[in-house]
Amino acid sequence: MKVAVVGATGMVGAVMLKVLEERNFPVTELIPVASARSAGKKLSFKGNEYTVVTLEDAVKMNADIALFSAGGDTSLEWAPKFAEAGTTVVDNSSAWRMNPTKKLVVPEVNGDVLTKEDKIIANPNCSTIQLVMALAPLHEKYKMKRLIISTYQSVSGSGLKAVQQLDNEEAGIKGEMAYPHPIGRNALPHCDVFLENGYTKEEMKLVTEPKKILRDDSFAVTATAVRIPTAGGHSESVNVEFVNDFDLADVRQLLNDFPGVIVQDDLETNTYPMPINAHNKDDVFVGRIRRDESLPNTLNMWIVADNLRKGAATNTVQIAEYLVANKLISATSKYATLKRI
Repeated sequence: MKVAVVGATGMVGAVMLKVLEERNFPVTELIPVASARSAGKKLSFKGNEYTVVTLEDAVKMNADIALFSAGGDTSLEWAPKFAEAGTTVVDNSSAWRMNPTKKLVVPEVNGDVLTKEDKIIANPNCSTIQLVMALAPLHEKYKMKRLIISTYQSVSGSGLKAVQQLDNEEAGIKGEMAYPHPIGRNALPHCDVFLENGYTKEEMKLVTEPKKILRDDSFAVTATAVRIPTAGGHSESVNVEFVNDFDLADVRQLLNDFPGVIVQDDLETNTYPMPINAHNKDDVFVGRIRRDESLPNTLNMWIVADNLRKGAATNTVQIAEYLVANKLISATSKYATLKRI
């Protein structure tokens, strides 16, 4: 397949290229795409060298699929142009997530919503992805009533500038600040911008996106998102109240049986999910599974995943894999349509 990676020189774009190669996605021709200032740069993929092109040039190259990770403004402007040219777009920004005409997809959870007609598909927020992976099997059996989420998010979720700020602080170097305060030896209850209701955009993504993915808006959600000085991997403390009671052994079994979820929950050996162990892995790890003894039918758990992989690049590639596996896109479909016309 002819695959364009938009934002190929960025942090998530680089991981997308790595994931495409690792998972042996059927790339017959790669089109690395970035801003005009990066055009002409060389990127290596599967032992071959490719030249970075601009968005204008990429649209004309008729890719079968384009994986976007170049920010919301870029996506709003260019995703429709790629789609009009016959390219299926999987977008990693927040631009299309809550658009009622666009699908918001975690393949293991709701891949079945995809059709051949979907030309712009939204990839959820990194924190949302790991959350719904753990909640989906539990919601199906016990039905959620209310969610309370607290996140502990790595600096890589803010991009290269934030990673550099942490590195500078650890090295004692005064440099450019991505955050309004130091992040080293600190915790900032401030992920993304503040909204009029006092919540941040990141917190409101956790409120709205799970309902769309799970196709159910009957449960209530509240969230607090915190940035911590870890280099990679997001963690979440989740308190979920169910309509129906549950058995803890069944909860662990449901989670372990769900594709892409691994239970790490052995208190005797101090085994529980940690960002350092989730690094460079595609799974979602769940532990500290226990009853909330203050409220009936309520569960506490701790969820960790690599935010650049399952939280971004891997989920994007998995959507592309789902499209191919279910014959919702193929390298010949577009050209066959043009030939019929």
